[in-house]
Amino acid sequence: MRIKSGMIVCGLALAILSFVAPSSAHAEAKTIGKAVTVSGSANVLRGKSQLPMKAGDPILEQDVFVTGADGKLAVTFNDNTSFAIGPDSRIAIDTYFFDPTNLKGNMLAKIKKGTMMVRTGKLTTQNPGSVRIKTPRTVLGVRGTTFVVSVDE
Repeated sequence: MRIKSGMIVCGLALAILSFVAPSSAHAEAKTIGKAVTVSGSANVLRGKSQLPMKAGDPILEQDVFVTGADGKLAVTFNDNTSFAIGPDSRIAIDTYFFDPTNLKGNMLAKIKKGTMMVRTGKLTTQNPGSVRIKTPRTVLGVRGTTFVVSVDE
């Protein structure tokens, strides 16, 4: 089998891109909201990094919020949906999209443990049920309301 020099260059370029792509994709992540209030131990898992949260910090899709025994965290998303996350909680934002022009989009969040209060925003205005909260046993399709969900381990 003969390998041409063009094939080697192409293969080398693909190998380099595979190392560069994840970090550039993370750098291009869009802010989907922000932390409003933080008290006690509250962190965000972003990729392989665990960062302490503070008020004003941006929220990105795929973020996982982790609060300690004394931790509380309030976040507001771009459509004005908000979460108040209690102590000893682990909440993941799997997907979030919001088009402010058409008031359309969707959200899927997972609560693995802990407590959170959810107040829906503009996402449910045009499309009731577009906010979904997944627990270990069920998926809540939210039509526009305020509610509290609690999950024990």
